[in-house]
Amino acid sequence: MDDFDIYMDKFNEKARKYIPPKEKWTPVEEALYKPKDLYRVPLDEAKKLQLDAIKYSFKYHYENNQFYHNFCKEHGITPDDIKTNEDLKKIPLIPDKFFKEYPSGRDFATWLGNIYTGKLPKIVIKQKNPSYDDVIDAFNEAGIIVTYSSGTGGRHTFIPRDKRTFSTTEYTAAKSLLTMMYPLWEYDAHAYLMMPDPRVNFIYAGKALDIAYDLVKNVNAAITQRVTTKLISMAMGGGGGLKGKIVRYAFYRESKKTIDRIVDWLKQREKAGDKIFLIGAPYLIHFVIEQLKKEGTRLDFGENGGVGTGGGWKIHEHQRLPVSEFRKEVEEYLGIPSKYCLDIYAMVEGNGWMVHCPEGHYLHVPYTYYKAMVLNENFEPVDYGETGRFAFLDAAAFSYPGFIITGDQVKLLERCPVCDRPGPVLEPEIKRAKGEDVRGCAEEVRRMLTTDLGR
Repeated sequence: MDDFDIYMDKFNEKARKYIPPKEKWTPVEEALYKPKDLYRVPLDEAKKLQLDAIKYSFKYHYENNQFYHNFCKEHGITPDDIKTNEDLKKIPLIPDKFFKEYPSGRDFATWLGNIYTGKLPKIVIKQKNPSYDDVIDAFNEAGIIVTYSSGTGGRHTFIPRDKRTFSTTEYTAAKSLLTMMYPLWEYDAHAYLMMPDPRVNFIYAGKALDIAYDLVKNVNAAITQRVTTKLISMAMGGGGGLKGKIVRYAFYRESKKTIDRIVDWLKQREKAGDKIFLIGAPYLIHFVIEQLKKEGTRLDFGENGGVGTGGGWKIHEHQRLPVSEFRKEVEEYLGIPSKYCLDIYAMVEGNGWMVHCPEGHYLHVPYTYYKAMVLNENFEPVDYGETGRFAFLDAAAFSYPGFIITGDQVKLLERCPVCDRPGPVLEPEIKRAKGEDVRGCAEEVRRMLTTDLGR
């Protein structure tokens, strides 16, 4: 057994509650849990795993989700039409805007129930006119985790995940990042989540980090209080009058305290010689570094530190931080090598985590269970190397159909130009397609904490 096998065995031991018993595995679990490294599976083996997993998932949703069944009938596609990897492109794709088109009150609960695949557990909503957060809490009490994100338009995207699906997304998020960071991870370390505390919040990128508490001995979160959908709307400028201004000012004040707390934590960890991980919104790490610059302080964690960022590359409304510049800042002021400063591309609608390789910082696709595609203006798949709209087939979505067209503009390459991993990659810079809102969980939090108080 080599060192990487030992490393991954330790990871799987810490993450064992997220892995279902082997006797319950379907082709989807085979594709998720069997490979020790999702980015180094030989292509022939991966194609079989991918085909079997996505075929299984497509058939499951076709047979157990009425709205998606009708959607497929409109497109004239059935599971019998999917026989080869090339046939996977026939699977009908749902526009991501569908998950923003929902009513309010009790009708919102009905809408979530119609998206859900399979038998919905009993949902008890006590309020006569429930808010979105009331409905989310009611679903959570029934075992369905409803996470959300939103764009600058202020409209949230809601996705219902059962325990099976959410365990999968947490496991794959951690596995994807830690394999790319090999051999950095160890349990006896300290982590700071640059997001709302996942134990009390439902913003997707934060909630998916709940697994960190099982993988790292000591974990802190930047935002410890509950952040509701209503508070987010107010903080992002969605009205609220005087109350909205008060909320935005409170977030602004709290952001300054948060940065001071993180700076103090970093100094303590460096002094103690601790291993650290900073995970979450890059703009918050950037502001921490700005504070270190003002103090004239440079820390030196070296290979005792790792950074995993997730989207949100805007600093202020009209200022964007290039990813390469961010890595230079991290190395200069935290002493963490760029090979351990990796970005992650993911979205609330999916369970695939595309992570930078340390060699070239290209975004690698977990191609055993997740098929990435690029579409032209007519929503037709194009070849590798062409720019277009990102779409994906996600076998790991059990509780809703994970076959989705996004509003992101990407370029997909057949393999990484720098490292020796065999699967497809996205070029590092992801942009929004023309006419689409800036979106993402990190973008939400950035706008909450850097709100323009003059509005």
